[in-house]
Amino acid sequence: MNADTRLLDALPTPPERRLAVRVTPDALRRIRARHPWVYDRSIESVNHDDGAPGDVGIVFDKNRKFAAIGLWDPNSPIRLRMLHVGDPVTIDAAWFGARIAESVARRQVIFDRHVGSGRAVHGPGYRAVNGENDGLPGLVVDVYDHVAVVKLYSEVWFPHLRGVVDGVSAASKADTVVLRLARNLAERATFGLDDGDVIVGELLDGPVLFSEGDLTFEADVQHGQKTGHFLDQRANRMHVGRLAGGKRVLDVFAPTGGFTVHAAAGGAVSVHAVDASGPTLEVLQRNLDHNADVPAIRECKITTNVTDAFDALGQLSRAGRKFDLVVVDPPSFAQTAATVGRARAAYAKLTKLAIGLVEDGGILMQASCSSRVTTTDFYDTVTEAAEEHGATFTELRRTGHDVDHPVTFDEGEYLKAGYWRVEPGYRGRRS
Repeated sequence: MNADTRLLDALPTPPERRLAVRVTPDALRRIRARHPWVYDRSIESVNHDDGAPGDVGIVFDKNRKFAAIGLWDPNSPIRLRMLHVGDPVTIDAAWFGARIAESVARRQVIFDRHVGSGRAVHGPGYRAVNGENDGLPGLVVDVYDHVAVVKLYSEVWFPHLRGVVDGVSAASKADTVVLRLARNLAERATFGLDDGDVIVGELLDGPVLFSEGDLTFEADVQHGQKTGHFLDQRANRMHVGRLAGGKRVLDVFAPTGGFTVHAAAGGAVSVHAVDASGPTLEVLQRNLDHNADVPAIRECKITTNVTDAFDALGQLSRAGRKFDLVVVDPPSFAQTAATVGRARAAYAKLTKLAIGLVEDGGILMQASCSSRVTTTDFYDTVTEAAEEHGATFTELRRTGHDVDHPVTFDEGEYLKAGYWRVEPGYRGRRS
């Protein structure tokens, strides 16, 4: 599929008008501490009542001195998305290009890992821009080999999209750019652009292949979840691969098979993968096929089960199954503050179900991508659930975001994972 060069023609041009914005003293303190959001309730005044999405808003202090610059978002509770704090700068295509180039340069360690890989035949997959955490709120850019995926989470980016795309192409060396739109933008004006549009270059039929360590994976960059793959768990997938040698592995919530493929390549005797979606387990099989030349993968016995994860864990327990390594990586359980309690209960239930399947001395890896469940609450929930259920846990490792998913403000932290050894002598009890 070739890019339609006319797709960007209907975009609004970057506004020349600048909004003068006054915010509350508390909001100004947060801005100067590099928090990326200013909520509507913190806006004291703005010199134009008709500010449009993407207008540049200049924040002044009480002495009318320049303090910061952001993008005006009139249709969101996050009214101003901050770009810059400090001395005055000009926000234009050149500025966006420089910011994106800095962001890509910070990912050099990903490229270094890739260069050190002897088998990789495709370019790496990595997050080039991590939204707020890279100073570009509401904008995510993921790169898979030669294809960049630009995902917009706010309509403030439409007037600036041309400059962003030029910056992404230059910094990442991608020859193809695909646009993805968050669901919240479906009700907004998108200027003729649709989710999955190819806006630069050419996209061949089929998924894009990329490398993760020595292994090959595919990304459905036009229709897949997120931008086509779950890049944030890369480091944990590779660590599971290092742990899996000679082990029986259970992979629960295994949508595209990242943990399964790494475990098999790492020498697992067997892997049993569970997910509620049949189509995503088909992606798992294709990812295995992409690595069929790896002897360990050919020798590993791999089975799958399309069913609800909670039901599957109960079925395996009743069947008396045991595994040396159990991986539990669920989707977010807490979409709002009101659901945090239910989310913690779900994590606790998963822990209790999973530990009964871990062989004496085996390892449980359990993760959370719910930003509203704090790191402390997550680890406390898992360990307390294990103790209530009669297990003796030894914590081996805690992990968070990989280097291409930096965290620069509290709300930006969502991913946490722990590795625990279930010590011999566990008998389990119902709670």
